[in-house]
Amino acid sequence: MRTYFLAATQPNVGLTSVSLGLLRSLQRHGLKVAFVKPITKLTPETEPSVLFARSICQLRNTPDPLPMNLVTQHVTSGKTDDLLEDIVSLAMSCSEGADVLVVEGTHADPSRAFIPRLSADIARSLQADVVLVASAADAEGIAETHYMIAQVRIAGRNVVGVIFNRAAADFDERSVASQLDGVPIWGVIQDNPELSAPRTIDVARHLGAEVMIEGEIATRRVRETVLAARSVTEVIARLKPGALVVSAGDRDDVILATALAASNGIELAGLVLTHNSVMSPRIERFGSRAFHSGLPVLRTDGDSYGTAARISRLPLAVPQDDLRRMDSVIESVAEQINSDIVCAGLERAASKRTSPPAFRYQLIQKARSANKRIVLPEGEEPRTIRAAVICTEKGIARCVLLGKRKVIQSVADALGIELPVGLEIIEPHEIAERYIAPLVELRKGKGLTEGQARIALEDSVVLGTMMLAVDEVDGLVSGAVHTTASTVRPALQLIKTAPGSSIVSSCFFMLMPEQVLVYADCAINPNPTAQELADIAKQSADSALAFGIDPKVAMISYSTGESGSGDDVEKVRAATELAKARWPDLVLDGPMQYDAAAVREVAAQKAPGSAVAGQATVFIFPDLNTGNTTYKAVQRSANVVSVGPMLQGLRKPVNDLSRGALVDDIVFTIALTAIQAESMAHQ
Repeated sequence: MRTYFLAATQPNVGLTSVSLGLLRSLQRHGLKVAFVKPITKLTPETEPSVLFARSICQLRNTPDPLPMNLVTQHVTSGKTDDLLEDIVSLAMSCSEGADVLVVEGTHADPSRAFIPRLSADIARSLQADVVLVASAADAEGIAETHYMIAQVRIAGRNVVGVIFNRAAADFDERSVASQLDGVPIWGVIQDNPELSAPRTIDVARHLGAEVMIEGEIATRRVRETVLAARSVTEVIARLKPGALVVSAGDRDDVILATALAASNGIELAGLVLTHNSVMSPRIERFGSRAFHSGLPVLRTDGDSYGTAARISRLPLAVPQDDLRRMDSVIESVAEQINSDIVCAGLERAASKRTSPPAFRYQLIQKARSANKRIVLPEGEEPRTIRAAVICTEKGIARCVLLGKRKVIQSVADALGIELPVGLEIIEPHEIAERYIAPLVELRKGKGLTEGQARIALEDSVVLGTMMLAVDEVDGLVSGAVHTTASTVRPALQLIKTAPGSSIVSSCFFMLMPEQVLVYADCAINPNPTAQELADIAKQSADSALAFGIDPKVAMISYSTGESGSGDDVEKVRAATELAKARWPDLVLDGPMQYDAAAVREVAAQKAPGSAVAGQATVFIFPDLNTGNTTYKAVQRSANVVSVGPMLQGLRKPVNDLSRGALVDDIVFTIALTAIQAESMAHQ
């Protein structure tokens, strides 16, 4: 096992963010990574690094750190050796079977002069290589890094890399590298103000403000503080998404301007009323629509200038309950770490399990390589626009938004999003006419007329499906506002099933803490026959393989092997035999209870000798009732992320979203669709 000890060269360099970002970068490469923060200046129960490692990085067995008061007591009483034994024990308790252990160090503290020496002792005790986390903000940070390299070497440890955080756009990596005595730069993390944006609730807590109107206080983010000290004309120009307006309650003009902006769909971060004042009841009634549309309103004492100054001093550290922001920070760091340098010399794990970070990383990389054109019929929907922008900027797919350009631009402006040049927008009425003849041809068996085709093409999903049918796009993603039937029906009518498939089914990728599993069918077929179950098993195995998962297929039932009987279990038994006969190379077994399929100890008792039992990666459920219930129970009870549903069995990829889909869900579904398109092109 390789151990990396991350040490900060200066205070406030973002040590936690970089440590967890490095952890995720390693996980993406299929490595099993453990994490420990040996010492905390907070209480063990509130240490953010540990909480984020458990909740975001899914490292449930990350141990509690030792509190600083206990550490200080050990050091001052001459019991450093005992302390180091405890720290080694902590590290070993969480790292059994791991390929890499990431150890987050402790910032130096003038009041505790022993910390640098203790950090060196910890690195030595854990036989760790040292990774320095440095500031890229100024020359002082670089000079401090050079000094730290020398100090670590004097202490007898090897510095294997430096990660520079919060770098400006003009950071000269080549020039800096020449000053590091041969130590490679593992990553340069660009400064991104968007990732530093606190939520309005964080500002309220920091100010100790009274929440007058809650609105979307827990999700709106503060990107700029607007101090209403000048005329309302000057204020209006700054009422943009993410603006937090600070004003005295008697500034009716400012409050009305804020209400008007909110009514026009601009997602302001909120309104802070100072001097412990309140808005006039008439103004509140007049702007009631705005004040109850998600706009948070706070009240605090003190003047407006002082309040704005206090907001500017809000700590940069991510609050413990802001998991979405921290996940974005970790992802950003991981993307900017040079994983080729980091992983050079590391022995890759022999395990064939695909971890969730590795799955997500491979998903994005494969989609980028596929370079597919994906149509999004719900082009005016805000989440879809956000997802399309992300996919375009990251090169995940060439997205096509169907919708009115003015509406899409208006939504983007209200969200504070800049539409990238590469994002394609097509107005449906401009292209619908050219699909009338092809649609009539495809549906001629049903007697479709030109007039009926023209009406049908007013539905953006039908229009997008026709673009796919005539090979103008490579895939389609819909469902954020449409029902599953509205997305799937046009696909069945116009795209039809793939050769050899008797059924269209669905699968979910379940991102369990240790590996990714495939569940099917959980969204489409209420009660498949034995033949259809066999087809679903083959489709799902192929889907698993396409996404880097070694398919071991368990046909799930309420009994294992020959232990049970009844119509339901007989259907699964028949499906198993059909699948084995048609695809003898498929690693498949059943009927099998879920625990026998998933747990090695149970498998040893119930299905000894099975090539699937205890190690299944693909779970085929006997009906929709079982499949849908199981996936939702696992997703909600175990806090597991699920990606899907992904439709299987069509000639070309069409995928349905949940109407509650988050932006990230849409991004991953677009990536899935692009990879499906590439896979189908090579079949």
